[in-house]
Amino acid sequence: MSIFKEQRVGVLVDIQNLYYSAKVLYGKKVNFGAVLKEAVGDRKLIRAIAYGISTIEKQEGKFFEALAKQGFEVKTKDLQVFPGGAKKGDWDVGITVDAIKLSRSLDVIVLVSGDGDYLSLVEYLQSTTGCRVEGIAFLESTSGKLVEELDQFTNISENKKKFLI
Repeated sequence: MSIFKEQRVGVLVDIQNLYYSAKVLYGKKVNFGAVLKEAVGDRKLIRAIAYGISTIEKQEGKFFEALAKQGFEVKTKDLQVFPGGAKKGDWDVGITVDAIKLSRSLDVIVLVSGDGDYLSLVEYLQSTTGCRVEGIAFLESTSGKLVEELDQFTNISENKKKFLI
C-alpha cells in the first residue's frame, strides 16, 4: 500500500446507510473511527465528512459529537415528516455534490455506503475526474453493480470484530 502514500483521500460517510445495515444484519453499531482508519490507510486524509439525519427528538447529538472527535466533519439535516406520516431523510444528492466538488483536489474518494444510487457518481468521477473511487460497506446490503464499478471495495462483514461495536 505504501506506493499510494502520496494519495490525497476524502472519505464521505452515509451514516444512515451504515447504521441501519449494521443494526439489521448484526444488531450492532458501526465503529466509525475504525472505518475512517481503514479508508485512509497510510495515505493523506484531506477531508472526512459524515452525513447524518437529525430526528425530532434530537437524540443524535452525542453521537455526532463523538464522530467529530474522531476526525469527521459532521453535516446534518432534519428528518422530513410529510402529512400522512411518511418520513424521508437522505443525503444522496448532498454527498454526490460534495464528491464532485472535492474530486478536484483529491486522488481518492472513499464512499462509505452500499447505496446503488451512487453508481452514476462513481462512473462520473472515474471517467471525468480521474479520481479513484473506493467503497466500504456491508456486502450483504450493497448494490452488486456498485461493488463492480468501484476501484476497490472493503466488506465490513469480513472483519466484524474490527468494524462493529
